Amino acid sequence: MLSPDALKKIDRAIAKYPPDRKQSAVMAALTVAQDEKGHLSTEVMNFVAGYLGMPPIAVYEVASFYAMYDLQPAGKYKLCLCTNLPCALSGAEDAAQHLKRKLGIDWNETTSDGRFTLKEGECFGACGDAPVMLVNNKKMLSFMTPEKIDKWIAGQE
Repeated sequence: MLSPDALKKIDRAIAKYPPDRKQSAVMAALTVAQDEKGHLSTEVMNFVAGYLGMPPIAVYEVASFYAMYDLQPAGKYKLCLCTNLPCALSGAEDAAQHLKRKLGIDWNETTSDGRFTLKEGECFGACGDAPVMLVNNKKMLSFMTPEKIDKWIAGQE
């Protein structure tokens, strides 16, 4: 189900925990699996559960709780905008409304061309840079005004 390279990465995560606690590597394993497969299908989550020796429902609970995991295919660019209080007070609501209008989608939707998926996020720990947007779970963009959003989107075309 996963490549040997992906399994090596998961094994490195497992090695950080006592042998009887390898299920503690579930978040790392899900991240590796999603990076390789693009999203977490039920089959992929079942494989991770078996690999870590834990009930599938426990894996589903983790995968469905955190915004960084995609249970359905996402666009080429997954944009996750923090809307917690510090970001909200610094313009996240304006940024969110601008993104929704510009892309023609709402939270948890993907543009018809498959380029952008929009997600609402919890605190990313960058309150001093508010409002912040996380791109594909890997790159954080700071001070996301409507103008900065337009400039970033234009650079992705």
